[in-house]
Amino acid sequence: MSSYFVHESSYVDENVQIGEGTKIWHFCHIQSGARIGKHCSLGQNVNVAGNVVIGNDVKIQNNVSIYEGVELEDGVFCGPSCVFTNDLTPRARYPKGRENYKRTLVKEGASIGANATIVCGHTVGRFAMVAAGA
Repeated sequence: MSSYFVHESSYVDENVQIGEGTKIWHFCHIQSGARIGKHCSLGQNVNVAGNVVIGNDVKIQNNVSIYEGVELEDGVFCGPSCVFTNDLTPRARYPKGRENYKRTLVKEGASIGANATIVCGHTVGRFAMVAAGA
């Protein structure tokens, strides 16, 4: 028996680490290489891309997308429908590849408001508050 919960409608790829006490709710997808800490909560329809790092005690509300290159430290709050990017100039026909993704770090205790977009290549400071819709 596992020490974490994954709803039956969610999909967790192989090579994923999930900490004890973490709960992953309906329709989530956790991609290969992702690491999720202890006592986290991932709401409905959360996408965690490959190689994303999520600390302990992180709360991710419904409809959040966290793309490769993003790290969330301990105690981060992600409001409903916020999104993280990883490419400053994305193109459908000419993708630049993961080696060109810009890293995004959200420091301990920061809160990201509902519908905020965090553009890649930035650091959100410790206990910072990003407004809803920003």
